[in-house]
Amino acid sequence: MAAANAHYYATRDPLGAGGDFTTAPEISQMFGELIGAWAADLWDRAGRPAVAWVELGPGRGTLTADALRVMARAGLTPPVHLVETSPTLRQAQAGRVAHATWHDTLATLPEDVPLIVVANEFFDALPIRQLVRAAGGWHERLVACQDTLFLPIAGASIPETIIPPTLRAAAPGSIIETSPASVAIMADLSARLVAQGGAALVIDYGYDGPAIGDTLQAVRGHAYANPFAEPGEVDLTAHVDMATLGLVATASGARLSGTIGQGAFLRALGIDQRAAALGPRVAADRARLVEEMGELFRVIAVSHPHWPQPAGFA
Repeated sequence: MAAANAHYYATRDPLGAGGDFTTAPEISQMFGELIGAWAADLWDRAGRPAVAWVELGPGRGTLTADALRVMARAGLTPPVHLVETSPTLRQAQAGRVAHATWHDTLATLPEDVPLIVVANEFFDALPIRQLVRAAGGWHERLVACQDTLFLPIAGASIPETIIPPTLRAAAPGSIIETSPASVAIMADLSARLVAQGGAALVIDYGYDGPAIGDTLQAVRGHAYANPFAEPGEVDLTAHVDMATLGLVATASGARLSGTIGQGAFLRALGIDQRAAALGPRVAADRARLVEEMGELFRVIAVSHPHWPQPAGFA
């Protein structure tokens, strides 16, 4: 999954009507604007310190560009750091955020100022592992190649002790997903926020796990595709276990806010008032962000324990 997605994102701009999928910032300017307002409010209540803006997996740079416009009106004009490995998408981002600094990983982000971090539809593209219940115990699902076709197979058995106790008696065929890559990034990010100050906003389609379910999916041309066909030519994603990310954050000493549905989060930030100001032309966009995506997409915030409570979380 990691190798396939690395090739996929490095060789194309997958966003928009002519691509494979559309993300919330591309649906409406309201999404990025409200996140910019969220960041400016948090910064203001924290005492207006020097901060750095960071976006993980920033797509075309649309969210950051919309957020910066709103933050500037509040007096917040931070240096911009984008964590992006795709040359194609870096070029698109440079057209919208001209003075950004790009990073391949979190390792080179600034260490001397608080960070305000946004990760929208970032964790869902990170590689997962699937553990499958068979009649005789649990196995890790692996991928094999047969006559140029990729297909899932059962690997060696794994000890039951690594399965959450509440799920060990699941029926044969049940699948548990884990994402060690996501855990590692959240641990790194949370440790930075505890050491430096700031907050991170994570928005993704997900669930509060651990749970049973196969969520691996592929999208091509805005339609579902076979995830084992044409690796590197389709977008591979899996739903994000927000509860596990939250546990990792709190174990690092950070404060967790959420989870909450994207719809409730955007309403708390004022999307209804913003939509009314923009007029009837944005009604369909608002409905898509708040109603169609409102519960499927979940939101958490991770912050320094002594920073103000981020807005949007009751």
